[in-house]
Amino acid sequence: MIFQRDVVLISFPFSNLRESKVRPAVVMSNDEYKKSFADFIAVPLTSNMKIKNNTLVITTAELESGKLIVNSQAKVDKIFSVEQSLIRKKIGRIKKTVHEDLKKILLKIID
Repeated sequence: MIFQRDVVLISFPFSNLRESKVRPAVVMSNDEYKKSFADFIAVPLTSNMKIKNNTLVITTAELESGKLIVNSQAKVDKIFSVEQSLIRKKIGRIKKTVHEDLKKILLKIID
């Protein structure tokens, strides 16, 4: 069972929808949403630290549990929906304050 703020490994589709790559993502949708739907909303993480816009640095220090192999950035402008059954495994959980920061960036993008 996954919960909001979990960091999971999934096959993440590229924007061309023809290729994918296994990468970590943060579960953004709340637990009630996930009970009602087979999908969940997620923000992908990347190890490409050169990207600066609409991102938030996520390292093991930003996790309340688990560990990231490399420092990463959450690519908030690449938010997507994915079926829960495609989760390969849970690797951690971000802190509440980090989740709030991700939501602020998302709201800035859509507001």
